[in-house]
Amino acid sequence: MEFKRKFGRQKKTKPTKGLLLVILLAFVLILWFKAEDIMHALF
Repeated sequence: MEFKRKFGRQKKTKPTKGLLLVILLAFVLILWFKAEDIMHALF
């Protein structure tokens, strides 16, 4: 019973933090693929 309660509490995470991480990852991926175009545009 005690173990179940601890496990359940541990599983609960802040969804906003996860969402922010996903958005950041998507942003980095977009930058990674668009880096060449950005470099051509700047120089």
